[in-house]
Amino acid sequence: MTPFITVRPAKRADMPEVARFAAQLVRLHHALDPHRFLCLEPLEPGYQRWLTSELENPGAAIVVAEQGGAEPALVGYAYGRREPRDWNSLLDAYGALHDVYVAEPARRLGAGALLLEAVIGRLRALGAPRVVLHTATQNAAAQRLFERFGFRRTMIEMTLEL
Repeated sequence: MTPFITVRPAKRADMPEVARFAAQLVRLHHALDPHRFLCLEPLEPGYQRWLTSELENPGAAIVVAEQGGAEPALVGYAYGRREPRDWNSLLDAYGALHDVYVAEPARRLGAGALLLEAVIGRLRALGAPRVVLHTATQNAAAQRLFERFGFRRTMIEMTLEL
């Protein structure tokens, strides 16, 4: 039987583990395309500082997925933020889904969907009229999850190394 997964707002005490997940997300992207994705080690200290500061931002949402059992453990997180109008991107004010990460052993147990649902709900409560995200071209599993939630493709990023 799979232990139950719940999602809740992140707390300061969660930040070391959330920073570890954020660093894993960066490393995953860097491994997919090291020319496109920056990876300046050590990643965890910077992410812990940044995400801890975002806990105080009323326009930010950080949620964590926790797997129950004898010793509950964090298995993922999502981070979104209400963003202002962006003329360069031709976006009116919006909610940005910056990160969704689920640790490998907990994947395909529903944690990603629960995290996505929670962060979208928080962004909706903050008045975001839409949620925009970026996903790595190679990350088909994430794209399927996002499409199940109704996300549609709107832009294709292209990169030229000089």
